Amino acid sequence: MNPNFRNFALWVVIFLLVLALVTLFQNPGHRGGGSEIAYSQLLNDADAGKIQSVVISGQDVSGTYVGGGNFTSYAPNDPSLVSKLQGKGVTITARPPSDNTPWFIQLLVSWLPILVFIGAWIFLSRQMQSGAGRAMGFGKSKAKLLNEAHGRVSFDDVAGVEEAKEDLQEIVEFLRDPQKFQRLGGRIPRGVLLVGPPGTGKTLIARAVAGEANVPFFTISGSDFVEMFVGVGASRVRDMFEQAKKNAPCIIFIDEIDAVGRHRGAGLGGGNDEREQTLNQLLVEMDGFEANEGVIIIAATNRPDVLDPALLRPGRFDRQIMVPNPDVTGRERILRVHVRKVPLAPDVDLKVIARGTPGFSGADLMNLVNESALLAARRGKRIVTMHEFEDAKDKVMMGAERRTLVMTEDEKRLTAYHEGGHAIVAFNVPATDPVHKATIIPRGRALGMVMQLPERDKLSMSFEQMTSRLAIMMGGRIAEEMTFGRDKVTSGAQSDIEQATRLAKMMVTRWGFSPELGTVAYGENNDEVFLGMSMGRQQSVSESTAQKIDAEVRRLVETGLEEARRILAEHKDDLEALAQGLLEYETLSGDEIRNLLKGQPPIRDGGDVPPTPARGSSVPSAGRGRPKESDGGLEPQPQA
Repeated sequence: MNPNFRNFALWVVIFLLVLALVTLFQNPGHRGGGSEIAYSQLLNDADAGKIQSVVISGQDVSGTYVGGGNFTSYAPNDPSLVSKLQGKGVTITARPPSDNTPWFIQLLVSWLPILVFIGAWIFLSRQMQSGAGRAMGFGKSKAKLLNEAHGRVSFDDVAGVEEAKEDLQEIVEFLRDPQKFQRLGGRIPRGVLLVGPPGTGKTLIARAVAGEANVPFFTISGSDFVEMFVGVGASRVRDMFEQAKKNAPCIIFIDEIDAVGRHRGAGLGGGNDEREQTLNQLLVEMDGFEANEGVIIIAATNRPDVLDPALLRPGRFDRQIMVPNPDVTGRERILRVHVRKVPLAPDVDLKVIARGTPGFSGADLMNLVNESALLAARRGKRIVTMHEFEDAKDKVMMGAERRTLVMTEDEKRLTAYHEGGHAIVAFNVPATDPVHKATIIPRGRALGMVMQLPERDKLSMSFEQMTSRLAIMMGGRIAEEMTFGRDKVTSGAQSDIEQATRLAKMMVTRWGFSPELGTVAYGENNDEVFLGMSMGRQQSVSESTAQKIDAEVRRLVETGLEEARRILAEHKDDLEALAQGLLEYETLSGDEIRNLLKGQPPIRDGGDVPPTPARGSSVPSAGRGRPKESDGGLEPQPQA
């Protein structure tokens, strides 16, 4: 039965019971047979000698007439009533006041306070002990046991992380046949730490291990261990491992373990000691005096740098398995998993979609497929076409189009030249990704953008690529200045300047691209105090070195600015042609831009939807705060 319906029915029964009691007390019953007469009528009948006998019970008077017939009446507190009746020769019978209330009502009234007290005590006791989160169960583990009802997951449902699947196959084989390893003196890893950015499928991989091995799977978050009460975290760790031992062999999955496993001594505040007690108990349970045979710990984090070294040593988390964002092949496999139940049109090419989504995680790709299906449904289609995937990709990357935003002609013209400047510089620098799209249709906070699509996944960047990117970032600002004059330059290049400064600073302080400072890493402690290991921020460079860093960063950005100025001065006609094309067509693909620069107008086939933009550099509207950094397509994430 539905718990809500059961509670509603209980309150209805209680209400009806109370209503019945009130009704009974207000109408305790009839005082006897016969007609009811007024007290004045009683006195008149007595004076007239019509009454033969009466029975007085408290203030209730009943009697019989001389000629027959009964009556009842209610007398006030009148001491002279008895003498008046005696004077008229009426036979008087006195009785104690009678209570006509039913016996079970009297019994209920007598026991009602005791019953209410007992009921309240039982209710509160059951509420406090009904779950681990209740007042009497705050020391119980919050780990949830997943079973077949939650859906069985196998390695077939996991794609794009083939290396991680291979490493975890040993865990599955051990859970299926532990004697195979123990015969040769081998010991299965007690713990496996899955390290990777959010959305890469760490939880899904752990569930797949449990599904393949067909063993119980306990799941808990790192934040579930610590509460405001002292000792609760350690108690929950003990209770969790006790449950796991009863269900061994089994798997315990701790998500976001960095919430409880941070380096001891880090952070501030009294709650830090409680977290350390929880971590100490976890360390003891994983590899202490008591063996936990058959209990395997799988944990996930995206901050392995803040974990305590004692947690990562062999015997606890023996293995660290990287779960990175998938490459182009992995993205295609992930897409094939997610489109199993989606009817696709013949023009859908998953390889093209995979190539056009660099840096996407598994969760991003799942969201892309879902958005495509929803978009096709809104358009009244029965199958999902490539247009839906392209539009959904643009929406996921940059947000929905704001076609209702009213832009003046001056704003459109400025946006067209700004984006044209980015694109023209991108076409003429020596090392960069091909231009995929350019648009002046507002998306999110950006009024326009240019997208560059990498031909392959990039793991590093060369110095030539970095300087080319700096020039591309400055192209929009220079195009505004050359076309409208220095006094008419807007704040549209805010995001470009921020990204250029960040890239130049990384080139100087991390990658050794400054002749002045040499190949030395000048790392700055930018981590938050509560997330890292230190108790405060530290300055790792001297004041003179910091000044040199600032000077080198400015030099690199200024070099990119001058390179963009040189390119746009040499290709001013191309900038004008591209800006006019954007004003006319609003969105241009990379091939259309190339044809336009050759003097050939774009050819539109009149299909379902005209090409729409993806991501790229942005021109935010003035006065709207910090713009959304939608330049991701222009800035591949370099790996140090």
